[in-house]
Amino acid sequence: MLLNQGGILFVPRNHTAMIRIHTSESVSEGHPDKVSDQISDALLDAFLDEDKRLSVPADKHCRVAIETMLAHGVAVVSGEVTSEGYVNVQEVVRNTITSIGYTDTEVGFDGENCGVLVAIQPQSHDIKIGVDTGGAGDQGMMYGYASDETPELMPLPISISHALMRRSKAVRLGTNNPGFRPDAKAQVSVAYEDGVPKYIDTIVVSQQHDERIEKDMAGLIEEHLVKPVLAGYQQFISRPITYHFNPTGRFVKGGPAGDTGLTGRKIIVDTYGGMCPHGGGAFSGKDPTKVDRSAAYMARHVAKNVVAAQLASRCQVALAYAIGVAKPVAVNVETFGTERIAEEEIARRIMDVFDMSPRGIIAHLGLRDMRYRETARNGHFGNSAFPWEQTNHVASLQQEMARV
Repeated sequence: MLLNQGGILFVPRNHTAMIRIHTSESVSEGHPDKVSDQISDALLDAFLDEDKRLSVPADKHCRVAIETMLAHGVAVVSGEVTSEGYVNVQEVVRNTITSIGYTDTEVGFDGENCGVLVAIQPQSHDIKIGVDTGGAGDQGMMYGYASDETPELMPLPISISHALMRRSKAVRLGTNNPGFRPDAKAQVSVAYEDGVPKYIDTIVVSQQHDERIEKDMAGLIEEHLVKPVLAGYQQFISRPITYHFNPTGRFVKGGPAGDTGLTGRKIIVDTYGGMCPHGGGAFSGKDPTKVDRSAAYMARHVAKNVVAAQLASRCQVALAYAIGVAKPVAVNVETFGTERIAEEEIARRIMDVFDMSPRGIIAHLGLRDMRYRETARNGHFGNSAFPWEQTNHVASLQQEMARV
């Protein structure tokens, strides 16, 4: 008999494998923290667009670090921006909120009529000195991860969680919306045996809904969200799944009316669902000179190429930087015993193939040409449209395989 205690299934002595439960969550684009992330990134996109419109030279590219807070009836935007162009901040904030579906206080927020407070100042000249010479915009450590357990080389629990939230949006915007509103959460627990996913153990979904819904919400969540998503994960359904749908029984008051939103508060949702460590900073609202963002993207790019090259089944890349210094102060590779060649050799090939300097990362991934708001919806990793998800260095990493 397996005994579940605190997320670990303890196995009797006559069993050789250890079963562990790993849990990850995702939230919808209407979750207040995610609305804040999207506002910050929509503003970043607007400033990057100004650079292009004005053909701003590289040494005068915008520097952006924007934070957003949402509370009942108000949006507060703060941070540091240096730009040659002009952005109507209030307009971008309102357009972002209404595009998500918050157009009435009954739903949880009204983008057209909420208050918008702006407190933005230029980037510190002391920081600018280091960035202008090609150095990192701050100190810090960043992590990237990849695993061969899903086609997108992401951990299974976060992949399913994101899929549930994408489905929630599709249902809400569809012609047969049963009364779903923008705010939602999903949480998926998967049983792993010796590091390999075996079966889905538990699924939790909380879906904001219209107060006038007469049907059972649990049944609607199962019918419209869970069953369609699980149809793509049948190989991981080998035993009954425990479900918790709207566990409190009611979820009408949502969005910023129900909970304050802050940029950067869903960093584990943004990355790997807790399967990998997270560095010291969030992503949204930061231009690519901020290594909190750009180096985390590069670390994912490197890890994914290592796994795609079949040098390891799992790979974690850790980077660290000093402010104003271009070269990372540390590059570490961990393959958790799944490597097919020595870790030291994998690390050597990584250093030969990839330029880890901030300027090198920006150029390699085309980070000045990105539209960042999309990254703030369903995770920054696993979406094949993002440049850091490309596996275009597999051949370079494999080139010496025959001699090893």
